[in-house]
Amino acid sequence: MTRRALWGGIELDDDPSRLDLDVIVAFLRTTYWGARRPVSMIEGAIRDSHRVVGLYDGARQIGFARAVSDGHVVAYLADVYVLPGYRGRGLGAELVGEMIERGPLANVRWMLHTKDAHDLYRRFGFHEPDGRALERDLRLPD
Repeated sequence: MTRRALWGGIELDDDPSRLDLDVIVAFLRTTYWGARRPVSMIEGAIRDSHRVVGLYDGARQIGFARAVSDGHVVAYLADVYVLPGYRGRGLGAELVGEMIERGPLANVRWMLHTKDAHDLYRRFGFHEPDGRALERDLRLPD
């Protein structure tokens, strides 16, 4: 387990038992990628993740990221966020860096889908895929 003090009383922690699912779900339901997902789908995805990392200001959850992976070859970075009042302090970079560079999945191929924060992800080596990448869109229940 990783638990690391950052600055200004902010802490980064990958202990799943510390997650505040209500806060995470509430935030994700406001995003373009989570607004249509049922609460049960979001909670299940978090519970079934290979790794989760949270950011905390005291007991308050202020950021989150999760990884879906086979643990050996490939990982998918998902649901990354930092609450608006905490942005612009480098916390997103700390969160992504912990997840993909300092964790147990540091040596796998990483993927993600996002409409924003491309400059942040490029700093960690993400780039547009070449002609080998194929995908099928998520199909949500009616």
